Formats: sequence, C-alpha cells, structure tokens
Amino acid sequence: MKLYWQLFSTFFRIGTFTIGGGYAMIPLIEKEVVERRNWIAAKEFIDMLAMAQSAPGVMAINTSIFVGYKLKGTKGSIIAALGCALPSFVIILLIASFFVDMRSNPTVNKIFKGIRPAVVALIAAPLWRMAKSAKITYKTIIIPIAVVVLIWVFNIPPAYIVGISILSGLAYGTFRKK
Repeated sequence: MKLYWQLFSTFFRIGTFTIGGGYAMIPLIEKEVVERRNWIAAKEFIDMLAMAQSAPGVMAINTSIFVGYKLKGTKGSIIAALGCALPSFVIILLIASFFVDMRSNPTVNKIFKGIRPAVVALIAAPLWRMAKSAKITYKTIIIPIAVVVLIWVFNIPPAYIVGISILSGLAYGTFRKK
C-alpha cells in the first residue's frame, strides 16, 4: 500500500509543478524514479522513454504507466497515471473557468511569453541527456538527422517512422543473430 501512495504522490508532485507538458516532465521523472528512488535502472528508463514515445498518448502519462506497471502491475500503472494526469486536469479546469476574463490581459500575455523559452530549455535538456545515454556517435548521428529530414522536409508522419524503425530493428536483430 505504501508503494501505491509513493507512486501516486511522486507523479502527482511532478504533474503539479512541471510547466511545459510531457517532455518537460521527463528530467523530473528520471530524477525521481532512477536517481532518487532507484525504482528503475537508467538504461531501462531510456528504453521506457522510447516505448512511451512510440505509444499513442501523452508521453509523461505513458512513462508513468510504464513505471507503475514495472513496480506494481496494472494497479500501479493506474495509480501512477492518475497521479500524473490529475494535476493537469484540475489546473486546466481552473484556468478554463477564469481564462475567458484574462485572455486579453497584457500581464498574462507577458507571463506566457516569459515561460516559452524556459519550456524550450526543459524540453531540450532531456533530449540532450537521452542522446548521450543512447550513445549516439558520429556514425549513428545520421539516423536522428534522417528522421528529422523525413518528418520536416518530406512531411512523413512520425507513426510511419516509428513503424519502419521497429521493423528495421527486428530485421537487424534477426540478421545479426544469423
């Protein structure tokens, strides 16, 4: 029972105090579940992030589901997901109730303009850490660059890229064994 509460409160706290959505939550989730609580090994966390990003839905919620499932099965995944989603739901509900009156307020607009660069940094930090953990080298850098080009220049949907990557990984693993 104690671990359920720890799962819920950990993800609730992260969900409450992170501005910028799922990617901005990743460094906080990593710090809590890998470094502070030692629930998951660093390499396993990177693998979970890859799966969470590949799965449909919000990345932070998907990550919380994977962590919860790893620790306590289906109940753990539900508890962790609720902890992660509940703060956003309540905050959005409150903002929606009051934002109609505040959307033309110049102070509110300035606050949001000030938050944007911080959100970009919060998203860039885990991407950099993930690149280092994935051991991207000069030889393998071509893969993320190719993916960016395929998505931005040729407008190929990311879901296709993920599917092709899965099939390529399976083929590579099969042929490497032989």
